[in-house]
Amino acid sequence: MDSFTIANTSTSTGERLHQVDMPRFGLGVYLMGEPGECKSSVLYALEQGYRLIDTAMAYGNEDEVGQAIRESGIPRDNIFVVTKLRQPHANSHEETVQRCQQSLENLGLDYMDLYLVHAPPKDIGARAPVWQGMEECLSNGWTRSIGVSNYGAHHLDAMLSYASVMPSVNQIEINPWLQRPALRAASEGVGAKVMAYSPLARGHKLDDSGISGIAASLGCTPAQAAIKWCFDAGAITIPKSSKPTRISENLASLEVDLSGTEEEFAALEESYVSGWDPTSEP
Repeated sequence: MDSFTIANTSTSTGERLHQVDMPRFGLGVYLMGEPGECKSSVLYALEQGYRLIDTAMAYGNEDEVGQAIRESGIPRDNIFVVTKLRQPHANSHEETVQRCQQSLENLGLDYMDLYLVHAPPKDIGARAPVWQGMEECLSNGWTRSIGVSNYGAHHLDAMLSYASVMPSVNQIEINPWLQRPALRAASEGVGAKVMAYSPLARGHKLDDSGISGIAASLGCTPAQAAIKWCFDAGAITIPKSSKPTRISENLASLEVDLSGTEEEFAALEESYVSGWDPTSEP
C-alpha cells in the first residue's frame, strides 16, 4: 500500500527529524462504541490489508484497537497506530505527558506511531506548553511522530514561535464538498502532511446528483469516488466504517481512476463542514 514519509521538521534548522513511513490509507474508528464493534472492525480491516488505524482517547475504543492488533498476528511494526490528545485534556505540559501514557495503557502498546493534539487547546496560553509536552512524548519514544488535528493556518503560523519541531501531520476534514486548498497548502508549507477525516462528509452528500453522476460515469459507488478524490488530492485518507462490506468497498476505491473528472469534482466545492470545525477558532 502507498505510504508517505512523515517527519517533524526542526524550527531552528529546517532538518526533517523522526522520519517514519505512514500508510496513505487506513481505517477510522470514530463512533464505534458498541462493545466489540471496534475490535471486530479493526480485525477485519487488518485481514483485508489495512495497515493504518486511526483512533482517539475521545472515541473510547483505544482498548479494542489494541486488542485487535495483538490478536491479528501481524507484527506490531507493520501496523501504524494513530491516537489523539482530547481537547479538554490539552491544558498543560504535565497533563499532555500523563494523557499520552494513559493512551498507551489503554492501547496496551509500548509506543504509538503518531500522536495528535485533537484540536487547538481552548486556552490559547496552553498551546505552547501542550506542544512542548508532545515534544517530550516524542523524545521519550512513546510515539514515533507528533502532529495536530483541526488546526487552521493561523494556528500553524503561531506554532513557529513556540515549537522546537513542527507537526508531521495536520488531520482535518476534507472531502469533495470541503476541499480546503489554502489550508492544505499551509499545512504542507510547515512540513505537515494532510490527513483527511470524514472523506464522505459523514454520508451527508452521497445522494447528491453531482457525486452520483461522477460515480456512474466511472462505474463505482459515490463513496468510492469521494474517497479516491481525497486520496488523489494527496491526503492520507481514513474513511470510517464498521461494516465489513463497506470496509472492503472503501479499500477498493484505491483502484478507481478519476481521470477526466477534475472539473466535475471542482464544481462540488461548497465549503460544507459536516462535523465540528476548530480550524476557525481563535
